[in-house]
Amino acid sequence: MSTSSHVPANAVPDTQLGLSNEEIQLLRHGQQTVAAAGGSGGGGGGGGGGESTSSRAASRASSQGLLVMDPSSLAALGRHFDRVMQRIQQQLEYLIEQSQQVNLEVYDRAGNLVDNADREIARYHSLMAQIDELELDFDRISHIREIVAGFRQRAEDLERELERSGSGASRRDHRHGHGHRHSSHRSHGHHHSSSGRQRS
Repeated sequence: MSTSSHVPANAVPDTQLGLSNEEIQLLRHGQQTVAAAGGSGGGGGGGGGGESTSSRAASRASSQGLLVMDPSSLAALGRHFDRVMQRIQQQLEYLIEQSQQVNLEVYDRAGNLVDNADREIARYHSLMAQIDELELDFDRISHIREIVAGFRQRAEDLERELERSGSGASRRDHRHGHGHRHSSHRSHGHHHSSSGRQRS
């Protein structure tokens, strides 16, 4: 019973996001990473308390297989996956460069295989396997990031809609309160003038 009270109302099961099992694991790992960074590294800013609160909520949600529809935590998650994709891109560039270098080293200037060609060819295949795996991870994370960005947009739209409806209600309350004060002021003035006439 106490566990259900900690589940954010604005959360979606990550199994309903159209992700593969591998992508769900990557999403959960990303949520935990962002939550850990938000909980421990929020110093220096005045708004760190709100961010750490949403980070804790996101951490609880991820451990329960949920994605929180909170604009700030979704934005942080999107930035995290941007950084991951950038690191993968850098690794890919490095491995591709290495594989090209191996290709050059397999043959001598006459075009014949060098003595340790077998070892170099094995290294080349290992590099290509790493490249394939990284490209797969890149595609998975790109897919997750698109979904996170879509949910962030929906969360921001909902937040703006709630703000608009809330401000509209507060304006109506303000007009009603102002009218009440104005009518009460008129009745007070009327009472004052009538009592003056009685004394005379």
